[in-house]
Amino acid sequence: MPSSPLPRVAYFCMEYALQCDFKMYAGGLGILAGDYVKGARDHKFPIVGIGIKWKQGYTDQRISNQGRPVDSYPIYNYPFLKDTGVTVTVTIRKREVKCKVWLCDKFGNAPLYLLDTDVPGNEDAWITGQLYGWFGEERIAQEMVLGIGGVKALHALKIPIDVYHFNEGHALFAGFELVREKVKSGKRFEDALAASRKQIVFTTHTPVVQGNESHYIDRLVYMGADNGVFTKQQLKQLGGSPFNMTVGALRLSRKANAVAQLHAVTANKMWQGVKDRAEIIGITNAIHLPTWVDNKIVRAAKNDSNEIWKLHQENKKQLLGFIRERTGVRLKQDALLLGFSRRAVPYKRSDFIFSDPSKVDKLFKTGKLQIVFSGKAHPLDDGGKQIVANIVSLTRKYPQSVVFIENYDMTIGSMLVRGSDVWLNNPRRPQEASGTSGMKAAMNGVLNLSILDGWWPEACDHGVNGWQIGDGYENRNEKKLDVHDQKALYQVLLNEVLTTYYTNKKRWVDMMKQSVLTTYKPFAVKRMLEEYYEKLYRD
Repeated sequence: MPSSPLPRVAYFCMEYALQCDFKMYAGGLGILAGDYVKGARDHKFPIVGIGIKWKQGYTDQRISNQGRPVDSYPIYNYPFLKDTGVTVTVTIRKREVKCKVWLCDKFGNAPLYLLDTDVPGNEDAWITGQLYGWFGEERIAQEMVLGIGGVKALHALKIPIDVYHFNEGHALFAGFELVREKVKSGKRFEDALAASRKQIVFTTHTPVVQGNESHYIDRLVYMGADNGVFTKQQLKQLGGSPFNMTVGALRLSRKANAVAQLHAVTANKMWQGVKDRAEIIGITNAIHLPTWVDNKIVRAAKNDSNEIWKLHQENKKQLLGFIRERTGVRLKQDALLLGFSRRAVPYKRSDFIFSDPSKVDKLFKTGKLQIVFSGKAHPLDDGGKQIVANIVSLTRKYPQSVVFIENYDMTIGSMLVRGSDVWLNNPRRPQEASGTSGMKAAMNGVLNLSILDGWWPEACDHGVNGWQIGDGYENRNEKKLDVHDQKALYQVLLNEVLTTYYTNKKRWVDMMKQSVLTTYKPFAVKRMLEEYYEKLYRD
């Protein structure tokens, strides 16, 4: 990095995955944010994290006796959070909502501050109750606390900021607060908007238009999200009607990034009709190695040591013990084990490997092929819950070779990316934004078997460090796409993956080494942070 002082960055995100017992995350967005702040600490970048202290986290999702996901919401307490003594207020529905500010100081030069409305005297104490628990008014209120409250907290804490980084559109109202401050100081609205834009950068994740959050403008005004400075017409000009949070963030940012090179192409195409928006560049996500990667595996790969096989077998043994403890199922150490851990949404095609039973039925029944699944559905997504139920039904059809581990969290994720033999990923291209779980697997010597989507086109050397499924084919007709990808999946699984595993151990071990060597630097968080400073944070 250059020797000149680096700009101080405030990083706003709705969720953070920091450690296994810190239930402030739902999935990949929080995993990325947690790795980001841990990387900032390790590599001494001047970054401050802003988030929310969720009283009940996301969801505790268990499988009922009927094989369906059931949600519950325990209350979590975190004794390591420190009371800063700072409280700020956000006006929501014309009422003053107090937001207490907590400090998670595990990160030294990259502190994380969390806002909390569950304080005495707050009629709206519920706002910071459940992460992604609701939509509409409740979601707007949460995002006002994150954005407006976050900016106010930074001022109250006397932390000077050069760049405000919005990780997804949830943080957009922080920009509204920056505009309000400038208008209050005497600037014209247009000048305040332009000046605020110079301070803001934005990361977009969701590569499907419908997945990007929108709100009716009347509802925003009723909630007070206009922050006393935006008219309805100005809101429409910024985010359209209904008001799209991603569109608003793209127009209120000086620069924006997607989270993989392919995702940048997809995102620019997706938002090409939005005038006066920031160009979207590609900065591929990365991971925090100390959190996710077995350093003994990396050392073995660097030393070209065949011990990597023995070390992996130890990790696999630990995973099999973990599976037995959690589910009662005894999988085989010497049989190929696929890992699959994803949110339960249709485009990820969780049970795709079973789409033609004639191809795999015998393999699963004999135990020559094994697979372990994990992942949650959104609590209000009945379709996602049906996907989970479908997978659970497969565990009953193949009780000795198909496993589902309920209530996915960082502990489960860490076990899977270290102990599986192959990491399976088969989304409908180009709907995977990045896919950092595949990076974690790769650095642990777990071979990726994946559609050329997200990060994998940048890393894949087919047959050398993993395998690609298909040839990057895309089709808006999902049935045609599924037929194409199904054929490609079975072709590589049956003729290359299984054959190599059972008949060519030397090649498999060589591929494990190459998997580690080709990924552990390019997809480490240090590279990502350096690119953020070089391409996004500096003027």
